[in-house]
Amino acid sequence: MMKMKAYKSILSILLAVVFTVTSLSAQRSLDAKLTNQIDSILSVSLTKWNVPGMAVTIVSSSDVLFSKGYGVTEVGKAEKVDDNTMFAIASNSKAFTSAALAILVDEEKIAWDDKVRNYLPWFSLYDPFVNENMTIRDLLCHRSGLETFSGDLLWYASNYSREEIIRRARFLKPKYGFRTQFGYSNIMFLTAGEIIPVVTGKSWDDFVKERIFKPLGMTRSVTSTKDLAKLSNVASPHTESNGKIIAIPWLNWDNIAPAGAIIASVTDVGKWLMLQLGKGEFNGTRVFSEKASWEMWSPNTILNVSSGSARLWPTTHFKSYGLGWTLNDYRGRKIVSHNGGYDGMISNTVLVPEEDLGFAILTNCNSTLYYPMVYAILDALLNDGVQERDWSGFIYDFDKNNKDVEKQERKEKEEKRVKDSKPTLALELYSGIYTCELYGDAQVSVQSGKLKLELLPSPKFWSVLSHWQYDTFEVEFSEFPSLPKGTATFTIGADGTVDELKVDVPNPDFDFTELKFFKTK
Repeated sequence: MMKMKAYKSILSILLAVVFTVTSLSAQRSLDAKLTNQIDSILSVSLTKWNVPGMAVTIVSSSDVLFSKGYGVTEVGKAEKVDDNTMFAIASNSKAFTSAALAILVDEEKIAWDDKVRNYLPWFSLYDPFVNENMTIRDLLCHRSGLETFSGDLLWYASNYSREEIIRRARFLKPKYGFRTQFGYSNIMFLTAGEIIPVVTGKSWDDFVKERIFKPLGMTRSVTSTKDLAKLSNVASPHTESNGKIIAIPWLNWDNIAPAGAIIASVTDVGKWLMLQLGKGEFNGTRVFSEKASWEMWSPNTILNVSSGSARLWPTTHFKSYGLGWTLNDYRGRKIVSHNGGYDGMISNTVLVPEEDLGFAILTNCNSTLYYPMVYAILDALLNDGVQERDWSGFIYDFDKNNKDVEKQERKEKEEKRVKDSKPTLALELYSGIYTCELYGDAQVSVQSGKLKLELLPSPKFWSVLSHWQYDTFEVEFSEFPSLPKGTATFTIGADGTVDELKVDVPNPDFDFTELKFFKTK
């Protein structure tokens, strides 16, 4: 009996503590000193990193604690960014896809561990066992066996439909064993999104608008660049080119939408984060269940914490991926987050559920500025404003050092080039159609005395080929200034004719070496 009384006493204390924490969370606010500190960090860093514009919001489950725009919507123009300016949130869209599927799980129309072929019987990858056993959960936690970003050239700037992209994924080669390692896959998230129309009769776009945007009042959010023409206060994407920050055109992502097509204001993203902190409830409206929230925030695929990472972030002991969210710990709290990279815009969303806090950073430039800002804001919120280090300066220097290394590598490569070499064949003998089982056709032609390369499924991918050495030519896709120069190498067969074209454009996002082009005409 005494043990039972002691247990009841401890339980009462624990309940009191829980009640107190809950009450404090409900009264969450930022004092003027902390607000000014965050504001100063953001303003100074925007200038240091030479990013045209940024918008940031900090929320609790019930209130907006901070919301502000910085800089301009387009370099060289006067329009200021505010909290209603629209940015691409790219892969932060993945959590919307997971939430959309969570709604269907709540309605018992699907289950997380249903087989993909129950809904898409034509779904096929690299192995019959994988084809039969891939589940919705597998699609959402990046454990398909494919390498990170594998196959992304299938959709990027291509004219392939959503279904055609998924069908062509059967030609991708695995990097890992099925369910053994993390390999970030946009195409698997696209596949997950395409389950929605099979079950509901509505497109992913319409379902997200009706079941998420509408109840949250996300009136400054769209799922396609086609909707931007009728809207104002939209940021322009930017990248660095020849040492200058330039505006670049919006690129349509309709064919990969469930993995990254949402465009929204930071005000609307704040509402989305409030829904997340409310574990599926926003302003008294239940969008998805608390059970589904827990499922999406639970580890499914383990990520490595390297020794280098441990030295720089000693309070981070684990990393994993849930369903549309990255999970880790920082300063003793669970962090639920995701970033998003669109060509010319980078964003990040962060949740600290135990503190009832969330924030979003939206930028309009290909820049890693968001990364130091994440930790600067986390330190401000979790460490009474005390910064563990000058995150902006530290990561800026790290980023600059990487760029210097890449510049030196390019210089060394150029010095090794055999400049006085000649192509083996006359230019017209390189021309023709080159076919890739995975990707489709490339065409090489002679125009104005020079070779021209065109990737036919993606009309924007074209380049005049400048001779570099022997049978290797320099490639520059001028419509994509964010991509570096690369090479196109023709291999000559035993019969003295061209038999293969190898394209290599070194970059962190798209693996051109996956494309195996063989001459067919």
